[in-house]
Amino acid sequence: MDSDKYLRRIAYEFGASTPIDALRRAHRSHLLTVPFENLTVHSGGHVRLELPILYDKIVNQRRGGFCYENNGLFSWLLSKMGFEITILAGQVRNTITGRYGPPFDHFITMVTLDGERWLCDVAFGGDGFEFPMSLETKDPQIQGHRAYRIRKDGEMHFLEWQGKEDIDEAKWTELYKFTLEPRRREDFTSMCQYHQSSPSSLFFCKSLCTILKPSGRVTYVGRKLTITTHPSKDGGGLLKTTRELKDEDLPDIFKDEFGIVLTSLLIPKDEDIIPPAIMY
Repeated sequence: MDSDKYLRRIAYEFGASTPIDALRRAHRSHLLTVPFENLTVHSGGHVRLELPILYDKIVNQRRGGFCYENNGLFSWLLSKMGFEITILAGQVRNTITGRYGPPFDHFITMVTLDGERWLCDVAFGGDGFEFPMSLETKDPQIQGHRAYRIRKDGEMHFLEWQGKEDIDEAKWTELYKFTLEPRRREDFTSMCQYHQSSPSSLFFCKSLCTILKPSGRVTYVGRKLTITTHPSKDGGGLLKTTRELKDEDLPDIFKDEFGIVLTSLLIPKDEDIIPPAIMY
């Protein structure tokens, strides 16, 4: 596996003046070039987590993946760039039940740099942060039109966010929770299978693909494509446009909007998610 080729894949701009600048560049570059997607699950394939397989898919085939894939390979890249990494496990808050997913529901990475800890996550879709989050403060961290914070309760950390309309108010939305206990890649194997087969998983119930753009985000789900334009500095608000898709539209949409060329037929899916029997 070639880390330089991976950096070229994400259009990383060399010449960072400090290590934290390099980390920030790598994080945002990844989000702008590698889609968060589960198309393998809905085109007859099976997601595997061995690093050479992830490298071939994301770097050579120029695909994306869900958290175990994108964050899994990104953590390897960060280690090759010289960063001290720790793999962490998160539990995503279910917007239907208000409860959290099972342990190892989400793969995330902590980077320790000059004694400070940073949360990295390039695989959380539309609600995710663009730049690494400091774990050394509980204060809000402003990123564009959003504010994020990491709230701590005992050993548990909660990632929360606000949209532009909520900033400076008391309204915070929980995204996921996690501890700082180090994990191993193989710890996520069972939950990776769960997300490919459970009717309680978003990834089994819906075919999806989303990518950050400089001015917003493009998101595909089922037979719909949504283009989101973020609020602008001159006062323009959040804009969303959605168009219905036909099956024959999908190959061009994947190629033109996400840079993805599938080699197997995709079966679009957008089914309701069944709340899990066990709540966390």
